[in-house]
Amino acid sequence: MTTPRVGERTGRIGDSTARPDGTPKVTGAFAFSSDLYLTGMLWGVTVRAPHPRAEIHGVDVGPALAVRGVAAALTAEDVPGRAVYGLDVPDQPVLARDTVRYQGEPVALVAADHPETARRAAAEVAVDYTVLEPLTDPRRALDDGSPQLHPGGNLVRHVPIRRGDPQPTAEVVVTGEYTVGMQDQAFLGPESGLAVPAADGGVDLYIATQWLHVDRDQVAAALGLAPELVRLHLSGVGGAFGAREDLSMQIHACLLALRTGRPVKMVYSREESFFGHVHRHPAILRYEHGATREGRLVYVKAEILLDGGAYASTSQAVAGNAATHAAGPYEVPNAHVDVYALYTNNPPCGAMRGFGAVQACFGYESQMDRLAAACGLDPAEIRIRNAMREGSAAITGQVLDFPAPVAELVRRVRDRPLPPQRSTDLRAMPGGVGGTTHGEDVVRGVGYGVSIKNVCFSEGFDDFATARVRLEVTGGEPVATVFTAACEVGQGLVTVQEQVVRTELGVDRVMIAPADTSVGGAGSSSASRQTYMTTGAVRAACAKVRDRLAGRDPASLGDEVIDATVEWRHRPTSPLDPVTGQGFAHVQYAFAAHRAVVDVDLGLGLVKVVELATAQDVGKAVNPLAVAGQIHGGSAQGLGLALMEEIQVRDGEIVNPSFTDYLIPTVLDMPPMSLDVLELADPNAPYGVRGVGEPPTISSTPAIVAAVRAATGRNLNRVPVRPEHITAEGLSVEAGR
Repeated sequence: MTTPRVGERTGRIGDSTARPDGTPKVTGAFAFSSDLYLTGMLWGVTVRAPHPRAEIHGVDVGPALAVRGVAAALTAEDVPGRAVYGLDVPDQPVLARDTVRYQGEPVALVAADHPETARRAAAEVAVDYTVLEPLTDPRRALDDGSPQLHPGGNLVRHVPIRRGDPQPTAEVVVTGEYTVGMQDQAFLGPESGLAVPAADGGVDLYIATQWLHVDRDQVAAALGLAPELVRLHLSGVGGAFGAREDLSMQIHACLLALRTGRPVKMVYSREESFFGHVHRHPAILRYEHGATREGRLVYVKAEILLDGGAYASTSQAVAGNAATHAAGPYEVPNAHVDVYALYTNNPPCGAMRGFGAVQACFGYESQMDRLAAACGLDPAEIRIRNAMREGSAAITGQVLDFPAPVAELVRRVRDRPLPPQRSTDLRAMPGGVGGTTHGEDVVRGVGYGVSIKNVCFSEGFDDFATARVRLEVTGGEPVATVFTAACEVGQGLVTVQEQVVRTELGVDRVMIAPADTSVGGAGSSSASRQTYMTTGAVRAACAKVRDRLAGRDPASLGDEVIDATVEWRHRPTSPLDPVTGQGFAHVQYAFAAHRAVVDVDLGLGLVKVVELATAQDVGKAVNPLAVAGQIHGGSAQGLGLALMEEIQVRDGEIVNPSFTDYLIPTVLDMPPMSLDVLELADPNAPYGVRGVGEPPTISSTPAIVAAVRAATGRNLNRVPVRPEHITAEGLSVEAGR
């Protein structure tokens, strides 16, 4: 791959193109949402409940209002519109009125002329609580006799999959129970935004988000305003990974701005960010795999419990994904799967990169390793023997009508040369940087992981993207301007839009207008869908512009302006059958494979990932350099879940809400990576593209854990793997919970 010169006006589909935001972000010149400022603005702060479960008998904001510099203090009584919101289920209060369902739930708001004043005043708000015992075990939440946390009970969704023989038998059977801990998206830019009251009685909100129009609709409903009076503008986003799909401070800032008539800025601290957004669902997974003696899968049985926490968020869709991906990228003639998403008094969980497929993959890939051992096969070979291919049927009955090179991906990582045997340099040893080891107890292991992940929204969701392209001549040169509401959250979408226009219209000068709600919706920057969807929309709009050019040179337009808007959809999907789970649920699947090489210090329980080799089919590498970045970044998040990242929750309370105690991989933790990028075009997708961002996050975790198992001989049925899991004997799946 070649890196273009900064400012170079080249970059068509397939070129490694420089990102216009790259240099400003590296140099610190880029403006993020936390940098927003207006003269005369106020600062908003949220008052949060300290209890995971409690009754509220009263909220007294009088002491806060008495603090000099405070302009407003609001409670649930001050919400003028709909009192609850939610992405799929409107079940989450804007401000808690009678009941607290998780630690950190918002109960009041304060605005003041200085952030410290606002924080001091927030501490003065008096809330009368009766503390109740929290329900924190999802298994208990499934029982009829447990406390019912919502009027409809504790079950958010049950997704069954029934395929083939209901009572299959097999020559070789392996079972396992696995646990996935709660992972945080850990974006570096905490929640922030600026709400500005408008003369028409509406409000302009400048916000870092993943989905402008859904935010707008929820905010407008809570404010009791027509949607056109609530205008959202995308501000600089410091990472997202799913957590910005849900609202955080959006409604709160707008409430304060409209009450005070002044702009209100809100910026979360790092600690508040841990309480203020959803996390990855913890999961308990029970699996049974049956196969022939030759290692051919006969059936998969699975029961997966997803802890959704206090509110639904995207738990319904996450459960659907966990169920439809429960058997992995393998041909399985018989399947019996049950996935349950449940309410508890733990922190709310929702979207995070991988979206239900991460949890399932740790279960089914751990099982494939057990099956390989039981059949006397190499771990790579058993995956190859059972690999999906074009024409295979998923456990939902959906036939894959696009390339599915699963076996080829596994072969490519298997056949990569292994890294040299361990170095004598202590810095390359587990714990060597800290001077804790001299390498005397270090052993090496190799493991594999393979992922399958849907691309775009699923199960009949009306998934579309809108794009407007304007072509005109400015300064004697044709200029194309693109208008969408697609959120650039760090994935390089702005560059992709430029590449599409240069390819389709042949113009060098392309401007990407700031994303806002003045143009039609583009959907969320999630589900690995934006390149697929916005590429499709921008390409279609360019086609309309090209038709109106009628073969003319764009430079000959003179004063004429050509403008075209398109609302573009992918081919439709369908809901799952509620009894059998059969149906055309997903528009596309993406696949990745990892081989991990690790060194493990058996005495200290420390792990050093020596190398990650990965192979992934991307359909078409629109921007090869960006593709490599996505694979590196996704693999890093998978490494974090495998070895270090977990929100520790004790009786419903988070005990490590900081980057001191919640550990994420650094450059010292990331190993060298070898990438093998396949481009097998999906005939149903624009340019043949296939979503890139999520598959490497999914397969890297089980590959690393498999390598640690190979080195240590431990079962290691829980992630993240901690030192005590390696050094202690007989740990159960509940170890360290």
